[in-house]
Amino acid sequence: MDDESRDALASMKMPRRAINYVPAKSGEIFKLGPMICRVMEDGSRTDNRIGSAEFTLPAGTTGPPAHWHEMHDETFLVTQGTVRFHAPDGKIVDAKVGDYVTVPVRAPHTFSNPFDEDAKFFITCTPAFYIDYFRIMAQKSKNEEKMSKEDNLQVMARFATMPANEMLEESAKGNA
Repeated sequence: MDDESRDALASMKMPRRAINYVPAKSGEIFKLGPMICRVMEDGSRTDNRIGSAEFTLPAGTTGPPAHWHEMHDETFLVTQGTVRFHAPDGKIVDAKVGDYVTVPVRAPHTFSNPFDEDAKFFITCTPAFYIDYFRIMAQKSKNEEKMSKEDNLQVMARFATMPANEMLEESAKGNA
């Protein structure tokens, strides 16, 4: 808790903490291979309790390698098109506009857009440190249209994100 909040609780006076406004076409914008990420909250205004971003997935985007997170939860709200979420044992969920997906710690997953139209989703990460993963991936993939799975998994490991090997093996068999 910061000093301003502590003082407000002690005195019962209303705090004067600023809200944050991100206009529709602003935020920190960068490419992750074919995907576009627009960061709206990187945790710098929330004591790293929450981060949020909007992702645009062009038609035919495969998404990241299957993985799970040891230290953060994610939520996804589909705002355009359809996003396919992949889970263990071949389970898929085709989430459409307005659909909401929660991915708790240790839930193996990935996502893709195998459809003919672009898709968008709004993602939250708690805590917010995972937003830095997206920044690092953008730096590493600047000169590549598609980053190698090995490079992606190496960066994931820095953020307590583990490869979902069984799902990766299933995916490799399906692409063989």
